This record gives sequence, C-alpha cells and structure tokens, in this order.
Amino acid sequence: MKRIIKYTLPVSFFILLTLSSCKDGTLFGDAKKETSDGTIIVETGELAAINSVSFVIPRYGRNWYEMKIIGLLNHGEVVKKGDSVAQLDPADINKYILDRESNLETQLAALEKMYVEQENRKQESESRIKNELASYDLKKIELEATRFESDRQQQIKKMEFEQATINLEKEKKIFELSGKINENNLKIQEIRVEQIRKDIEDAKALLPSLTLRTPVSGVFQTEVNPQDQTRSIYKIGDNIYAGNNLANVPELAFMKVMTQVNETDFLKITLNQQVAVRLDALPKVVFDGEVTYIGKLCRLKERNSRQKVFDVEVTIQKPDDRLKPGMTVSCEFL
Repeated sequence: MKRIIKYTLPVSFFILLTLSSCKDGTLFGDAKKETSDGTIIVETGELAAINSVSFVIPRYGRNWYEMKIIGLLNHGEVVKKGDSVAQLDPADINKYILDRESNLETQLAALEKMYVEQENRKQESESRIKNELASYDLKKIELEATRFESDRQQQIKKMEFEQATINLEKEKKIFELSGKINENNLKIQEIRVEQIRKDIEDAKALLPSLTLRTPVSGVFQTEVNPQDQTRSIYKIGDNIYAGNNLANVPELAFMKVMTQVNETDFLKITLNQQVAVRLDALPKVVFDGEVTYIGKLCRLKERNSRQKVFDVEVTIQKPDDRLKPGMTVSCEFL
C-alpha cells in the first residue's frame, strides 16, 4: 500500500498542473482554444481609428518652409469638427505683404511714368513725320516746277526729293518700331505689376490657413519634435518645417483592430468573417467585429522570431465610447 501511494502522488500532481495550464483553453501561451466543433482562433491586437487626420505642415508659398508655433491645443484633448487646434505665426507673411505693397506702389508709379513718356515720344514722332511729310510735299512741288529748267537743276531737285522721301519713310519706320517697343515695354511693366498684386493676394490667402482646424471629431495627439534632442512633443514657441507632422486627430466613432494570424491559420480566415472582440480592460464585454482586410504577404512576427504571420484588420461594427486607440484587445474569429 505504501508503494502505491508513493507513485500515485506525482502522477496526480502532474495531472493537476496540466489542468491548471489549460484553464483558459491555452497551453503555454498558445493562441488557440480547442472545442468539440474544431479550433477557434484567438489573437491579440491593438485598436486604431479607421479615419485619422494628420496635420502635415505644407510649404506656404515659395518663401516659407519654416513656421513658428504660437498656439497649440493640449495633448490628449477631445476636439470637435471645426475646432482650432494650432496657430502658426503670421509675422513673416505680414512683413512680406507690406514689402510687396510698397513695391507695388513703386511699380505703379513707374507704369504711370511710362504711359506719359511714351505718349510724349509718340507725339514727338508724329510731329517729325508731319515735318518730313511737309518737306516731302515741298520737294515734290519743286521737282515738278523744274521740268522746264536745265537738266542739272532737275537732277538736283530730283535728288532732294528722293532724300525727302527717304527721310519720310525713315520717320514712319521709326514710329512703327517705337510703337511696338513701347507696347512690349508696357506689357512687361503691366505683367510685373500684376505679378506683385498676385503675390500679395496669394500671401493674404495664406493667413487663414495658419489657423489649423480639425475636419473630424476625436482626440488631439501632438507629435514628437524631430528637431528636439530630448524627443519631446511639439510645444508653443517651437519651429516646424514643411513636411513635418504636427499632430494627429483619430476619429473615435469608427474603430478597427490591427492584428495578425499565424501562417498555419491563414486559410481559416475569410473576408466578412465575424469576430468577437474583447478589451483586456473589459474581458466580459463583447464587441461585434468583421474581417475587412487580410494581408497578401507573409512576414516575420518579430525581428528575432521564426514565426510568420499575415496582417489582418477587423472593423468594429458599432461605435462605443469605451474604445480608444492603442488599447489591447483579443479577437476571437468565429
């Protein structure tokens, strides 16, 4: 009897240890639960917003690729659609507008001066043409009056008439060419003026866009400043460059789960498959989900791991205020 007890206790202990390991349907971290109907796949994942707006700073015009932050909403603050979340400093743009407006006045004065000078030159040219035309008519009459005079006198008058003709044609040509030159000069100056006006209008149009407003409701999340050696988030007084992301606003009404499935379970997952989603914080509450994306490429689960997985996205069917981006969930693929 003693010998039987000696061998029975270790066996019982091993059975209890095994049952304890299988208490929740998992064995040493395995993500599957065995049932009478087959294998139910359970994977962990992380909540994310389906729609998230990023405030990437654009290049404002041709001149401003760096802006100073003079107003910024607190990180984590709840915002509604249309709320102002950040304000960029308009000082440089306002200075540019003042400089261009001053330049515009100068160029307008130059344009008016050009109008007057060209009109004066035009009148002078017309006056010279009239004088040459009068000389031409006089030489023509004199040439006709010498038809009864000597050949030498006729030859002289003929040459004088030809010279008057050349002078008249010359003044007419000068008038024509001057008109074209003046017209081109006016166009250049008018284009210069219009370009300055357009620069002023474009700069003024930028001012409202320096107030950043959120197009969706959600939570304001400030990004890390890459220029800061301490890797702190952006704050008032920081400079931000064009192309850098200032903040994000995830829309909390529509959430999804970013998860993955083992390559051995890939063929068991289908689009529109129903999923029971549970928050780690609320394990007894089930949120209805649906598979909306299955990755086409297999990847390593972790850098130093040999396990390969496929990325899967599960969309939560109904909005719920308890669902927040970044929360850990478990997905039971039904």
